[in-house]
Amino acid sequence: MTMPTTVKRYLDQCGIAYELVSHPATGSSHESAAAAHVDEDRVAKAVILTDAEGGVIVVIPGDKWVKVHAVGAALGRELQLADEGDAARYFPDCDPGAIPPLGPAYDMEILLDEALTRRAFVYFESGDHRTLVKTSGDDFLALLEGARRGNFCDQT
Repeated sequence: MTMPTTVKRYLDQCGIAYELVSHPATGSSHESAAAAHVDEDRVAKAVILTDAEGGVIVVIPGDKWVKVHAVGAALGRELQLADEGDAARYFPDCDPGAIPPLGPAYDMEILLDEALTRRAFVYFESGDHRTLVKTSGDDFLALLEGARRGNFCDQT
């Protein structure tokens, strides 16, 4: 699979510079970082949480785990990790498990961990299991304009 149309359209619409980084097929952001020879903390990992109101995307560094309770407290909701079926409904043109952290492109609320606001470059899944997108830190923040910011992952 190549980069989904929704992702490409959103990147081009925002007018940011980006580079595609190809790598062998992988099954997780951890594996993608290793395959692309990128530090895992430079990868913006999208985690989908859901409840009866719908889904939200939490974007955290690839080497961290989301604090579901912290996100729920910030939103005043009882959230849980989405299963792959939920993720597939929100991202129908993406491979399962290769979710790009682009909430605005998919009309989803997005929360951004503060750790990703201080990176010179950020990498993220393109929507397939063979390509990362590399952007400057400033361009990444522009892609997620309006995202709620906070500390949403473990700090270990």
